[in-house]
Amino acid sequence: MIGFVPIILRKGKSVSKMKYRRLGRTQISVSEIGFGTWGIGGLTKGLTSYGKTDDSESIKALKVAFDSGVNFFDTSNIYGDGHSEILLGKVFKKLRDKVIIASKVGFLEHHGKQDFSSVGIRRTLENSLKRLHCDYIDLYQLHSPEIAKLGPETVDTLKALIKEGKIREFGISLKSPDDGKIAIKNFGFPVIQVNFNLADQRALENGLFDFCAKEGVGIICRTPLCFGFLSGKYSHNSKFTRGDHRNSWSSAQIERWASACKLFTAKLGNSLKQTNAQISLRFCLSYQQVSTTIPGMLNATEVAENVLSSTLGVFDKKTREEFEKIYKRTEFFITKKPSHAK
Repeated sequence: MIGFVPIILRKGKSVSKMKYRRLGRTQISVSEIGFGTWGIGGLTKGLTSYGKTDDSESIKALKVAFDSGVNFFDTSNIYGDGHSEILLGKVFKKLRDKVIIASKVGFLEHHGKQDFSSVGIRRTLENSLKRLHCDYIDLYQLHSPEIAKLGPETVDTLKALIKEGKIREFGISLKSPDDGKIAIKNFGFPVIQVNFNLADQRALENGLFDFCAKEGVGIICRTPLCFGFLSGKYSHNSKFTRGDHRNSWSSAQIERWASACKLFTAKLGNSLKQTNAQISLRFCLSYQQVSTTIPGMLNATEVAENVLSSTLGVFDKKTREEFEKIYKRTEFFITKKPSHAK
């Protein structure tokens, strides 16, 4: 059983002690809790966002995260059609050397055409740098490419950008966990980003975690709260705002994910004074192969809740194995397990 760790409040702010981990074999050190910025990008065309946002709230969330020890911020050229990068540039322009910024390249528009050519990569990078108000990106990731269509030109371009000082490291945000081993074996990616959470343990099942440990590859866990459902804030009949990509999922899938957190938290007993989100994030961090996890955070309250997950520490082996058993005996996907690329 995990003991209760009190949450101390001072002047309305949560006090946390952030821990840091090495990003695989790179020389980059990242906070265990990172900041996923898809949500703060705001409303985009179609079902491609988390809906309309308030920039003042987003900026406050970014500042609170930084003050709480978060140094890793993950974004993309298509989040808010570049708006997430603009917000990061505005907040961290004068603090650039204090943060680790990871962005992505490949999509020309949400769920649309991709371009991983040398020309396309360089053009996208220059536009991202302008929005970020800086001259380099710490980690530049290919955004959900089709592994079978990926050629050496793409990786050669990324390596050239390192030599030119435009990026520090390169990685790949996987379309599917099953692409991981191929990406590492064939192209030598030192960092991967992959879906992983209590209700989606595919990267653990297929041996990707162990393979990354063997190869010294850093793992960034995306969707650690399963698109918010593991926070326990949603039910099977929750209504999402206009433009929210969760409107595209079947009611059966939403019900399955909305009820998932209770299956796991019930195993911990009623005495555990932690939120569903904190339990979910602690689960991800309980694997040594994981460098950081990037929950989306829309406001300062969510930041304060999530950053405490690092302070609370990892789960012991027994608890972690219990979570794995629950996953193995439960089907959390209504249809074939999707990639949920973003």
